[in-house]
Amino acid sequence: MLQRFTARNPEARSRGSRGGRCRILSTLLVALLVPAQHAWASYCIYIGKNLTVDGCVFLGGYGDEPSSHWLEIVPARNHAPGAMILVGVTDRAELPGVLREIPQVARTAKYITMNYSEYAGFPAPLTNGGLNEHGVAARDVWSPSRPELVRMTPSPQTGGPNYSDLSRIVMERARTAREAVEIVGALIDEYGYSTYGGNSHLFADADEGWVVIDFAGGQGLWAAERLGPDHVRVSRPGYIGDFPVDFENDPDYMASPNFIRFAVEQGWYDLDDGEPFNVNEIYGDGHMRHPAVELIERRMRSVGGKVGLPEMMAAIRTTEITGDSAGYGQVAQLRKGLHRELGVLWVAATTPVTAPFIPFYIGTMDVPPQLKRHRYLTGGEATNFMGNGVDRGIESTVFTLRTYKRLLYLTQEHQEKFLPEVTEALVAFEARLIERQSIVESTAATLLKAGEPELAREHLTYYSGSEALRGWRLGEALANSIEARTEALYGIRQ
Repeated sequence: MLQRFTARNPEARSRGSRGGRCRILSTLLVALLVPAQHAWASYCIYIGKNLTVDGCVFLGGYGDEPSSHWLEIVPARNHAPGAMILVGVTDRAELPGVLREIPQVARTAKYITMNYSEYAGFPAPLTNGGLNEHGVAARDVWSPSRPELVRMTPSPQTGGPNYSDLSRIVMERARTAREAVEIVGALIDEYGYSTYGGNSHLFADADEGWVVIDFAGGQGLWAAERLGPDHVRVSRPGYIGDFPVDFENDPDYMASPNFIRFAVEQGWYDLDDGEPFNVNEIYGDGHMRHPAVELIERRMRSVGGKVGLPEMMAAIRTTEITGDSAGYGQVAQLRKGLHRELGVLWVAATTPVTAPFIPFYIGTMDVPPQLKRHRYLTGGEATNFMGNGVDRGIESTVFTLRTYKRLLYLTQEHQEKFLPEVTEALVAFEARLIERQSIVESTAATLLKAGEPELAREHLTYYSGSEALRGWRLGEALANSIEARTEALYGIRQ
């Protein structure tokens, strides 16, 4: 294992010092000890606008959490003067902390997100991003900090925003991807950051993307790198490579004020030796582009022609990377010149291996009950009886996540036989949605232009809700068919 690590890290191999060898062994030890939910936590893909079929920017991916997931349309809201929001982590977190209140802004934007209910010590509902009414999309992906930083993290942490807090605040406030970085940086600079060991964000709009890394250690360390129109970037985990030491003078980079200085003070970087400041080597896990990253980036660049929605969906659906742990799938299709109501997030209700992507527009006002929060896999629900009538009403409906999970497990039992037909059916279903996209959007745009925004929103709400339920019916039919044939051909394993 050590040989494989040093083969992928020639800089680490060439150091040859006792300190370098200790660093390698320390990194490997953390990799072995870190919980599975950290080791396989989330995945995202950014494709710049020069590389796509229609000149849009794509940001897609999923989150890995053993938890309930549900789709939510969060409306724009006005907040009273002095309104506060609760951020941070509790004493149940692996790196324990405290919760604190920080000020809310006067008005927050509408956004679409997948929420989830469980991550130890991180108060629900949690989010890894989504798409807001200003056309800013966000994804969160783990990004392990070097072991020394993890050990430096105060216990307890002092109540800075956690990764989910930062993503939600960006969805509420950011008007551009660059502004999203500025918001995150300002919050960490002022309040600190509550970490589980290191995290990254990827923010995008119709022009560009930004990778942001939030580091463990309680030092307020963060860094950001711009992704332009010709970039393909896969985060699994999130990483940044060479970074200018005079980043303040480079518009493609941002960082905390102490970012270079702290590494020098710790003896992790020497300003006089002329070596590049490699963020991943100095502050991260030292792996840079992991094999999964190389695989998908190479595949996306080798697409015949340019990348379209089918290719993005396929890259998120691939079983080489995606499986049971993927709680949902998302593709943000970020286009210029559209009415803000027509911003669209394609959402798979659980792992995209066995769930179709459905388009949900910013103009959508609500989602069907079948996609909303249910008790299934929701933290703490096993010990509760039914509450009020609203809870009973929701629980009386099917939950699409459960249907697609059932289909996943049936498919995985005999994957060589059943996966091809499931994939074929999902891709065909999505192809029809993609084919009709221009008609749906043209209808809504005509209504908006005619001064009928409520009718446009009704149209988009009905369309997305109807297609989501049609997708569920497809999943149910596939599951029933495969279960019957599994029992006849193989029997059901006990």
